[in-house]
Amino acid sequence: MPPLHERSIETTHHPNDHTATLRITGVSVRPRRYDEAMPNTVDLLDRPTYGYGEVDRLLHLRAGTSKRWIDGYTRGGKQYAPVVREHPTDSPYVTWGEFVETRYLSEFRNAGVSMQQMRPAVALLRQRFQTKYPLAHARPFTDGRDLVLKVQEEVGLDHRLSLVVVASGQLKLSTGAQTFYSTTEFDPDRDNTAVLIRPLATSASVTIDPYRNSGSPAVRGVRTEVIFEQFKTGEEIEAIADTFDLTVSEVEDALRYEAA
Repeated sequence: MPPLHERSIETTHHPNDHTATLRITGVSVRPRRYDEAMPNTVDLLDRPTYGYGEVDRLLHLRAGTSKRWIDGYTRGGKQYAPVVREHPTDSPYVTWGEFVETRYLSEFRNAGVSMQQMRPAVALLRQRFQTKYPLAHARPFTDGRDLVLKVQEEVGLDHRLSLVVVASGQLKLSTGAQTFYSTTEFDPDRDNTAVLIRPLATSASVTIDPYRNSGSPAVRGVRTEVIFEQFKTGEEIEAIADTFDLTVSEVEDALRYEAA
């Protein structure tokens, strides 16, 4: 086999399964799909997917926000426990379940109340629903609303952070919870856990899928950041749409997400 600097490298993309074949002087090596990279025994919610900086960017949070919510922080010599995790772990990685729950919290970022007040509610939800990631399951938003209301009342959760509210004698989702639930896809074959997020409430074009594009936001397989970079170079929206075989509205959705 020739030395590496003398070999030619060609890449063939496979649009149907989001993989590529690398050909190096006649040697074909096909990487495993992202969803094949870890054994099936590893639960999706526990799969390390992002770093904190990436979570901040994807959820449009101020730098450092996700780490404080997920792993806690120290300020003025006082230790603040995490909201998402049961205990600080100092892990640099964020699992898919932690990302989903942080995305839920992000719907309340402008509520005008410290997110620390959510900690006792999340902790009790873990116990009552007997799951590590209660906010990454569909039940609290569907047939578990009565239980959620009891948790809210038991911990004295500020009404501005409520998941459910009583309206006209009925239990309904709060505005933030409804936005989260309506833009999150839950899989009944995976115990109704969150498997995909559509971050734009006004459009389903942009998706965040842990199985594709390494969890990066994309429109039909094209990463939104790639579309945004093309636009920043001065490329017309119509030309970008032609380049990636997308519609103009899909390109506009990608730009809207990136510019949020």
